[in-house]
Amino acid sequence: MANSKTAVPFKGTPEQAEQLRKVIEDHRKQKGALMPVLQKAQDIYGYLPIEVQEMISLGMDIPLEEIYGVATFYSQFTLNPKGENKISVCLGTACYVKGSGEIFERISQKLGISSGGCTQDGKFSLDACRCIGACGLAPVMTINDEVYGRLTVEDVDSILERYGA
Repeated sequence: MANSKTAVPFKGTPEQAEQLRKVIEDHRKQKGALMPVLQKAQDIYGYLPIEVQEMISLGMDIPLEEIYGVATFYSQFTLNPKGENKISVCLGTACYVKGSGEIFERISQKLGISSGGCTQDGKFSLDACRCIGACGLAPVMTINDEVYGRLTVEDVDSILERYGA
């Protein structure tokens, strides 16, 4: 299993950088504008890598540490890219008791990424969640908007194969 959460290198485009520069310019003189700038930056890039945080820091004259603190405090922000196929395994009590920890480990092993990670090809990302409200189907995982319930470790490989793994 890969140790790195960020297996995908930052691939920002000049167009994205220009969009972010405009957002920063529009908010630069506004008090308390960091949150809207971070939200727009995440809309532009899909996540908030260090390169984007540095651009915001320089453009708004806000210390990088403050930006990182806000970006890591609020759950709406992510520092890691998301894959084309977003996998989330419920590790809430009902799912965990029924084996979701082993399912999570199998997916992690098969894809070579840990929680919060994205595969090198950008095809899959993996996250753990606490509850998706489908406790009667425990253990449960989602891939994009598809819910898979009553899972066993043996189900993992065939489900991932449907998505090209």
